[in-house]
Amino acid sequence: MKTAKGIESEAVQPISITDDLGRDLQDVSREELRAMCERLRDDIRRRTLALASAMHELRTPLAILDGYLEILNSGKAGALNDRQQAILQDMKANEKRLKSFISEFLTFAALETRSVTTNLLVADLNATLYEVCTTWMPRLQKKKIQLHFSPEEALEPFAFDSLKVQHVISNLLHNAVKFTPEGGNVWVAIEKIAWERRLRANPTKVEKRRQSVKLPKAARVTVSDSGPGIDPEFHIEIFNDFRKLSTGTKDDGSMGLGLSIARRLVNAHGGKIWVESNPGAGSRFIFILPITQPPNAA
Repeated sequence: MKTAKGIESEAVQPISITDDLGRDLQDVSREELRAMCERLRDDIRRRTLALASAMHELRTPLAILDGYLEILNSGKAGALNDRQQAILQDMKANEKRLKSFISEFLTFAALETRSVTTNLLVADLNATLYEVCTTWMPRLQKKKIQLHFSPEEALEPFAFDSLKVQHVISNLLHNAVKFTPEGGNVWVAIEKIAWERRLRANPTKVEKRRQSVKLPKAARVTVSDSGPGIDPEFHIEIFNDFRKLSTGTKDDGSMGLGLSIARRLVNAHGGKIWVESNPGAGSRFIFILPITQPPNAA
């Protein structure tokens, strides 16, 4: 048919989707669709577990390789010339990448194959994040990146899973170091906020407030960097599984699961995580943790 500009175009034909038996899915009952989805979930779960098992098996030969590399590096097997030393360092760097691949995938597999549970214990969020920042200081200093930590003095200890939150902040710092150029800056800030959400009174296109509903107070953690920034079109996509953005540098050994894992861990706390960024303006990764009491609290 003719468009307004007179260009020929063809009418869009409806797409028929069929299952593995060739039946049109429009003719499949709701119960059958549920069963098909469940079979797909089981299949994905089995494949993930099989891959995780293979990753576990790789740990033994990798540990042996690590031992031999340490012997060579110590000089106990004889002195090495400069060329051999360079080869050894390259081997150690690739061994480190392989360890990172295995660790990242095993964490993902654990989260993917069973529901995430949180061990909510009262702890100090300021101290928890400061501990992670301290462990990351050598990598930041090596790249001449300045780390600025801003605690929230008004934030009292509350119940959260400190190990999982440390995992989240570590993944975000990993991204910040990877994207921030030498001599750049990384900021970690904590704020105490009153978290409000908008509720839909009716399923309409216009969002309305029933009333100002304040949920329990929350802690907002922001990890900012002075890197190249992220195009808005990728702001949601980067939290998907196995999604990597090109850094323009040598691969650091990531599988593209860091932000996906962070999203799962934050969601398990009943919080939310997102990114605010534009090209050339750095990135701000923000996550919110509701301030709650442990289940057994009086």
